[in-house]
Amino acid sequence: MTSAMTIERMPDAESLSPRYVMYRPADAGARPVLGWPLILFLHGSGERGDDIDLVRRYGLPARIEAENVDLPAIVIAPQCPLEARWTDHLPALNDLLDHGLAAQPVDPNRVIVTGLSMGGQGAWALSAQQPDRFAAIAAVCGRIPEQPGWPEAVCVLKDKPIWIFHGDADSRVPVEQSIILAETLRSCGGDPRLTIYPGVGHNAWDRAYAEPDLLPWMLAQRR
Repeated sequence: MTSAMTIERMPDAESLSPRYVMYRPADAGARPVLGWPLILFLHGSGERGDDIDLVRRYGLPARIEAENVDLPAIVIAPQCPLEARWTDHLPALNDLLDHGLAAQPVDPNRVIVTGLSMGGQGAWALSAQQPDRFAAIAAVCGRIPEQPGWPEAVCVLKDKPIWIFHGDADSRVPVEQSIILAETLRSCGGDPRLTIYPGVGHNAWDRAYAEPDLLPWMLAQRR
């Protein structure tokens, strides 16, 4: 049985699309005492705009729907406005997480952020801005945030479980971007997991989100 998918509306959304995709476990009666893990998924640049179905096309939402995954977690997947980037809307993403934590039966100590391409960059920027909020980060072919202090700013995440994915034939976001972030984390005492796919171009997300260990790894993390 697949997770139950709905399209929700966030009240008072100022800069994100007010609608977002949400997946809930099919068996609500099996909810853990402390609540479900909450996974925030950030899509890539091609899924921006106002067609909410684009959010379901790639990455974690696509795997949940294509494989009928009943994930024991709540997944929230918002949509970035056209001609914008996630790094332009970090306050709105934090507001969305606040809304999800208040409105859904989730464990605030088990919040994970993941994203692909532009969403991978957003996952880096958001988690570094609010490191105490997240239990883990999974970034797929994400560019180093183009903000002051990077890549050294990633060191605030050195104690977090982090899994990074990239294809070594990526001509859009060079694999060196992920390598630099991983090496910077290691230089300041972190221990990120780095998976590089030989011969894979920009679309590392099909391989990454199909990794059999990824979802169990996410669900095992606790702040």
